[in-house]
Amino acid sequence: MRVGSFVLAAQFPGQGQGEALHRAVRTAEVAEESGLDAVWLAEHHFVPYGTCPSAVTLAALLLGRTRRLRVGTAVSVLPTVHPVALGEQAALLHVTSGGRFTLGVGRGGPWVDLEVFGSGLEAYEQGFPESLDLLMRWLREPAVSASGPRYSFREVPVVPRPSEALTEAPGPEVVVACTSPASIRLAAERGLPMLLGMHVGDEEKAEMVALWRQHAKAAGRPGDEIAGAAHVSAGVCQIADRRADAAETLTKAMPGWLKQGLEAHVTVDGRPRSMRDPLAYTELLCGLHPVGTPRLCVDRLAATSERTGISRFALLTEGSGDLTATEENVRRLGAEVLPRLR
Repeated sequence: MRVGSFVLAAQFPGQGQGEALHRAVRTAEVAEESGLDAVWLAEHHFVPYGTCPSAVTLAALLLGRTRRLRVGTAVSVLPTVHPVALGEQAALLHVTSGGRFTLGVGRGGPWVDLEVFGSGLEAYEQGFPESLDLLMRWLREPAVSASGPRYSFREVPVVPRPSEALTEAPGPEVVVACTSPASIRLAAERGLPMLLGMHVGDEEKAEMVALWRQHAKAAGRPGDEIAGAAHVSAGVCQIADRRADAAETLTKAMPGWLKQGLEAHVTVDGRPRSMRDPLAYTELLCGLHPVGTPRLCVDRLAATSERTGISRFALLTEGSGDLTATEENVRRLGAEVLPRLR
């Protein structure tokens, strides 16, 4: 089992953006010191829900500050960036880090980002498959051209080529954030592992994994690839000597962050949107994920892995909103939970 920290660089009420980013960097540094396997970096624009606008840029910084830790994006939003530009950045990080970089990609949402970056609503609603396929070709082939509805250009060489890294992998690992049957099928047909959200429980995640396997098999993906697909389960982790104390830490801090962060999202076309009740959502997360004593956290992660077949976790450890508490939480995860899982 591989356990990492899911880093949103969340801006809690009363905090500055620099404070949120500093906590994000420290979380990664402490994660390496504490023996965690990875950090996963979220990407958001124009909202305090997350203050990191470029997950690949922050990944570059953290790869330079660490020596062992795997660093992944969760996720880089593909509709707001040219897939070749993202592919070049991913190849660069793969080569220079010795293969420690994972590129997570997703559709994002119908937010005003699409207007600001000029990609338009169509990139979100219909363009994701074309962008993903062009990205994957860039990461696997020596030269690439394009003649699709959105991207069209003459053949150009791939520089740097990911396959030239001193690593067994021919290119950076790619995972796809999946929230619907359509995205599950898209990932499965290409043999790409899924990143599943923290709002989803074990039963639904197990169903999503089963659907992925079904589509992958129908697409003719190799059996060993299907069996070995390393899907990632996102969640929340808060450790305390009593479960009530861990839950209280999150229910005091997270609703304020969720309320201001989620309310700040603006749709590009004015479509109505519903928002979860922040306190109810926090309580839901506390019930779904490892929130409590170290023993409870071990049991919860082991149970999720057994029920879903997922062996990789990206756990939000900054739910307290406090730097010192976050560092302690990560250290306890490394010292009191991981050894029992391994």
